[in-house]
Amino acid sequence: MTDTLNGKAQPPPRFVSARDVAELAGVSRSAVSRAFTPGASVAPETREKIMEAATRLGYQVNDLARGLLANRSRIVGLVATKPEVGFRAHLTAALAAVLIRRGSVPVLINAGETTEETEAAQRTLFGHRAEAVIVLSGSPPSSFIELARSNGLPLVAIGREAPEIDLVQTDNAAAARALAAAFIRAGHRRLAFAGSESGTPAIVEREQAFVAEARRLGAVVAVARGPDTDYAGGLLAAERLFSTDERPSAMFAVNDLVAFALIDHVKTRLGLRVPEDVAVVGFDDLPEAAWLGYRLSTFRQDPLDLAERAVALLENRAANPSTPPVSLRIEARLMIRDTFRPAADGGPLP
Repeated sequence: MTDTLNGKAQPPPRFVSARDVAELAGVSRSAVSRAFTPGASVAPETREKIMEAATRLGYQVNDLARGLLANRSRIVGLVATKPEVGFRAHLTAALAAVLIRRGSVPVLINAGETTEETEAAQRTLFGHRAEAVIVLSGSPPSSFIELARSNGLPLVAIGREAPEIDLVQTDNAAAARALAAAFIRAGHRRLAFAGSESGTPAIVEREQAFVAEARRLGAVVAVARGPDTDYAGGLLAAERLFSTDERPSAMFAVNDLVAFALIDHVKTRLGLRVPEDVAVVGFDDLPEAAWLGYRLSTFRQDPLDLAERAVALLENRAANPSTPPVSLRIEARLMIRDTFRPAADGGPLP
């Protein structure tokens, strides 16, 4: 099929080829290939002519063709459920940036929420012969992990437990225990945890550690869970927590999206003050947490740090496939803003 311009047939557009560069530079096709291959031998004057011709033509190396010849795709699959939501969106962006910087091709695979969506995602990932897989937090099915392992792919999981593979995790339990103690030191005795019924590993770990430590220290703890870890789920959890006369004076939200909903419910619907009437602490430190409307105290997860550590584990696994799996636990630091003020003599916090 051809396009027309001024009544004349026009050839279809095409990418500039290595042959085009070779003809303009007056060299062989193989010389162009060597000039763009790291470590390959080519005379300096020849390389200069080739690079000048490539710049004039706008030539880019065909990495797809090279990958097929070398039986390497350079694709790294990023597998996540609801990758557009909350912290996962920032982590996905950081992973993409780190992978592109090292010359990999990040491909986002939305694992979906139905069997059909999951099967389609698996066909896409493994049909394109990904070189490695990073499974993000959330709830992608274990079948992704099993398929990656059976195909011998380097595999890293972020924010979830998985047997016999490399892991990068935030130390959720340590943060949750430290916050329970900080609430109590600040004079709070009626606490609450706003979580989610989705029950991902990070959610469960935060809830269990917070509740256990608060009760061990003698506090009363209420737990309410919304359907998911989003703003709507946070509003529902807030309604449940404040539906009785025994209202909490300090609340730990499973993430910042839920924390924003708690703050809005307390201020807008109930007319209470934060933190004077109710203290709120979140988890993730999304950019919105620092907005003037929230000024949320929250535990920080650094998406770039997590991404760099995950990619480093992939590289190590590719170079040393038979070594024991590595599990990294990263401290989450509490960012103090306006929604919770620890006691002045409260001792160390993460």
